Amino acid sequence: MLSNAYVMVSIILIINIVYVSFFTIRMILTMKGRRYIAAFISMFEVVIYVLGLGLVLDNLNQIQNLIAYAVGYGLGVIIGTKIEEKLALGYITVNVISSNPDIDFTRRLREKGYGVTSWFAYGMEGDRLAMQILSPRKYELKLYETIKNIDPKAFIIAYEPKQIYGGFWVKQVRKGRLFHPKKEKSLRIQLHRMQRHI
Repeated sequence: MLSNAYVMVSIILIINIVYVSFFTIRMILTMKGRRYIAAFISMFEVVIYVLGLGLVLDNLNQIQNLIAYAVGYGLGVIIGTKIEEKLALGYITVNVISSNPDIDFTRRLREKGYGVTSWFAYGMEGDRLAMQILSPRKYELKLYETIKNIDPKAFIIAYEPKQIYGGFWVKQVRKGRLFHPKKEKSLRIQLHRMQRHI
């Protein structure tokens, strides 16, 4: 009987971790507009949910089952969020203000494949270089590192855009032409040619 109780607790815990992980990923996919993938995941999610809840409802007199269900729910949220971070879906927009407008910031970022729009601004202590940078989320940390290497004093604000439409850079990303070592050289040549004609 004791071993059966342990087995039941383990099953409920695992089922709920899997269910809530699916639930968290589905919610994130829905918010990012990936509705068809989200709908596909929801089919598995609801089956797992019914199985887990059924086991708990059939054994409500066993408090350890209810505790396992609650703990599994909490762990599922954490695991689901970690999975989404690893998948790193979508894009990140980073606004950067450099205290030194003489740094060749824009060119150096574009050479690394980032989409950059820059303009001169004026801050409390003088001239600034302001930039808006678009990057796939999976390269977010690499982008921060690059910015800090170019200008350790740069001011950085990041947010996730809900909708992106048009633009040369986005088309290149969707075709898989950016951030690939073999293709970076040809991209740099293209960018250099474009900059000479501007």
